[in-house]
Formats: sequence, C-alpha cells, structure tokens
Amino acid sequence: MDTTAASTAMMESVEALVAHIQGLSGSPEELAHLHSLLKQADGESLRANSAAFVPFLAQLQPETHSLGYLYLLEAFATSAANLRDVGGADFLVTIAGFLTACSADQIRMAPEKFLNVCRVLKDQVMQLNMPIRGIVPLWAAVRKIQTSPEQLTPVHADYLLLCLLAKQYKAGLSVLEDDIFEVDQPKDLFLYCYYGGMIYIGMKKFPKALELLHNAVTAPMSQLNAIAVESYKKYILVSLIQNGQVPSFPKYTSSTAQRNLKMQAHVSFTIYYPELEKFILSNAAEFRSDNNFGLVKQVLSSMYKQNIQRLTQTYLTLSLEDIATSAQIDTVREAEMHVLGMIEDGEIHATINQKDGMVSFHEDPEQYKSVEMVEHIDSSIQRLTALSKKLASIDENMSCDPAYLLKTGRDRGRFDYDDFDPVPPHKYF
Repeated sequence: MDTTAASTAMMESVEALVAHIQGLSGSPEELAHLHSLLKQADGESLRANSAAFVPFLAQLQPETHSLGYLYLLEAFATSAANLRDVGGADFLVTIAGFLTACSADQIRMAPEKFLNVCRVLKDQVMQLNMPIRGIVPLWAAVRKIQTSPEQLTPVHADYLLLCLLAKQYKAGLSVLEDDIFEVDQPKDLFLYCYYGGMIYIGMKKFPKALELLHNAVTAPMSQLNAIAVESYKKYILVSLIQNGQVPSFPKYTSSTAQRNLKMQAHVSFTIYYPELEKFILSNAAEFRSDNNFGLVKQVLSSMYKQNIQRLTQTYLTLSLEDIATSAQIDTVREAEMHVLGMIEDGEIHATINQKDGMVSFHEDPEQYKSVEMVEHIDSSIQRLTALSKKLASIDENMSCDPAYLLKTGRDRGRFDYDDFDPVPPHKYF
C-alpha cells in the first residue's frame, strides 16, 4: 500500500471512530459499548494515528462526547512530538476547555486517561511558566474525578503545586478545607500535606501549616522519602515560629521516621535557639539551598515576639529600652517596630507613649459574646460533631473488616487514650 492509500485508510478509520463516538454517547448501555470499542482501538493503532486527531476533536462536544473525546485527547496529548507540532499555549485552551466542560460520569469510566490529561496540562503550564492558567481547569478536574469530597486524588497535589507557583494561595483553600478520609496512594497524601502546608505558610496560617506538615511526618512509611524529609525541615521551622519549640515525635510515628528524621540539620535549631542569630548567619547557605531561608528569618522574628509576649505576663509598663534588652533585640527602634506590629496583628494589647518611650500592657478586650463569635463557636461544634460521627463510622467498618482483623489479631483491645497525643493548646478565638 502506497503512502497516499495508507493515509486515506487512516483517515477513514479515524472518521469511523468519531462516528461511533457521536452515535454512542447517550445512554449508559451505549457508553458501555463505546467504551469497549475505544479499548479495542486503544494502544498502538490509536496512538499511531494520534497526530490526525486535532481536526476531529472539533467535531466532538466535550460535555456530550466526553468519553470518546478523552480517548482521542489523551492519545494526542501524551505524545511529545504532537505537543511540539501543535504549539503548547494554543493546545492548552483545548485541554482546559475539556477539563472544565466534560461529564464526570463519563470520564470516571477511564480515570487513568483523565489523570494523564491533567498531568499534561500541569506540565505544559509549568513549562510555559504560566501556572495560573492551570488553576481553574485542574480545580474542575479535582471535583469531577472525585467520587466524594472526602476522597484524595492525584490531581490534588498538582492543583496545589500550581497554586503555590502562581502564589494564588486562597485558591488552594478550596480543596484544603475539605476533610479527607479516603486515600489511594501514599505519595498523593505526602504531596498534598507538603504543598498544603506551604500554602498555609504563605498565608501565615501557621497552626494549619503545622497540622498538614505533622501529617506528612507522622504518616506510615516503611522507607524514608524525600517529601517527608522536606516536610520535617519546614515542620521544625514552623513549630519554632508558632510555639517556640519543636515537639517530640508522637507514639504513632513510624520507627523509620523517628530514626532518620532526627539526623536532619534543621533539628540543631532546638540546640542553638538561644543564640539563633549567629546560628542563622553561619548556616545561611544551607538554608537558602533548601529554600527555607525566608522561614528561618521568620523564626528569628518570632523569637523576638515570643520574648515580648512573655514580658506582658510580668509587667504592666516597660520602657522600649528595657524591652529591647530583655527580648534580645539590637536597637530600641527595632523593639518599637516589633511592638507596633504585634499590636496591629492583635498579638498583644498595649499602647506606646511616644513622649517617654514607655509601653503599657492591657488585658484582652474581647468578651467572646458577639454574634460573630457565637456563630464561629457554633460552626466549630457542628464540624467537630460531624467529624466525630465520621470517625466512629470508619472505626466500626475497620473493626468488622476480615482482612484487618486477620492482620492485627482478633484479641487486640481498642486504643487507649494514652496511645494518642494530648490535644495541644490552641488560640481558637
């Protein structure tokens, strides 16, 4: 067969496949038949013709012909040669349009192919240095591939990564505020916690960042992984920023993590904390190589703040000069700026007399009886109640699972309260 004849046969084959997609995208029975045909065509034959698919995609509607569109799009998009030929920025519009418009029911019939298309989008926007263009389509992809809001998908981590790179931290909250109970792949959980922790760090929501980084460090692992190591480095720094100390590993932390993470260089912060400024200067190159130097500088600033907060528990009035000396701050002017910043952020309640340089510390004026505070308390109680019911349901299902009973032993008692960490103190309001 000559080249012209082969090309004609190929085009007719693609046209026939597109006709099947158009005619069999209605009822569940038709979709099942179409899926069978697409799986038969998938592989070498479908990918061999993938370069010709772009014109035919225009004949399909992403929302109506989602399954067939997905097969053609995935075959085309997973070829590096095709992406080079079509032009990355232009093809992004096609992929983004599909992810936002496709039918969730149809794409869940071929989840791996859908995930491949999502990865292509993520890789392309990063290669073009336009991460913001991938945020909306990947958010849509998360919601469509999820079977419930409690499920963690591989798309979560890619979505959070793009939010980080684009510095669109608030966009990341749209998935971070979900309560996750279903995890298929451990790597997805580690990346979700690491990127999520970094987003909360970017927003200076350090308690939430600690929660996610803590989950990455204490998650079950048989071998140490790079994500856990990087999470622990940031966990140390955020712990010092938030609490002035790094807590010990809880009992449920894997022995692998406890044995290996203690060797990380950032652990020495706990040793040199009293002479922190000198320690930071002598190790600045290492902190920069880990992309943690910004956090390290915040640790130093937080140390000053914590020193000032301790003074409020002892004194009613104190001069700025005494504050600078007691808090180990170099100059009176720097001490004044720290105090002003803490007053503005609501971290302390005080007034500064500019005439004599005296600071007067006051009691917290919040009476915790406003309508907003009552609503906040009520929503927190409702969320905790829902979480309690969900955990009780999971515990009941696990306790009846034959595989779980066989592995753990039927005679093992339930967990004691001592098996878990005490709830750390938080400033809820």
